[in-house]
Amino acid sequence: MKKNRIINGLLISAFFFSVTLASAQTRMPDELNTAAIREQIEYVEDHTRIYDNFRAIREDIFQKLNKNILDSLTAVKNKVAELKGDTANLISRTDSLNVLLTSTRSQLEEVTATKNKIRVFGMEINKTTYNTIMWILVGGLILLMVLGFLVFKRNLVVLLRTEKDLKELKEEFATYRQTSRIAREKVEMDLFRANQKLKGLV
Repeated sequence: MKKNRIINGLLISAFFFSVTLASAQTRMPDELNTAAIREQIEYVEDHTRIYDNFRAIREDIFQKLNKNILDSLTAVKNKVAELKGDTANLISRTDSLNVLLTSTRSQLEEVTATKNKIRVFGMEINKTTYNTIMWILVGGLILLMVLGFLVFKRNLVVLLRTEKDLKELKEEFATYRQTSRIAREKVEMDLFRANQKLKGLV
């Protein structure tokens, strides 16, 4: 009778200890909520155990890291889409500036072929004055076109860099997912073998 009480007391103590330990283990680390993806992966590497060359990761941590990576990929995709939209707008503006520049140049050639006086909107304007105005317009348009080209080029560089980063991040994630899947399968196999051994002992 006394022996049963001691065993029951030990079992109850072990149960409360395991519940306390489980609640302490299920707490999500702050690094997975605040750190960058690379730091989160480093945290998982630093705080997980390796057994037989396989890494054991808690399922909730794996799911959180997986969600964070997918959220980062979505954000990068949205940024790429935004940059593509900006690039399309810049290309459209550049095309319209090119059309305007071509039109202005053709008008300038017509003016050069005429005499000293030019009739514009019913008024006669000195050819030199008209040429000066037109060249100022052409210069302004060229300046706008150069500025548009520089902005387009900068956005293109950012777009290419972002696409490269996205590709690298996808490759890192694919590698990480593969290694974690293999590790999980190894742990499940070890548990299965341990269960088989225990069944064999019983």
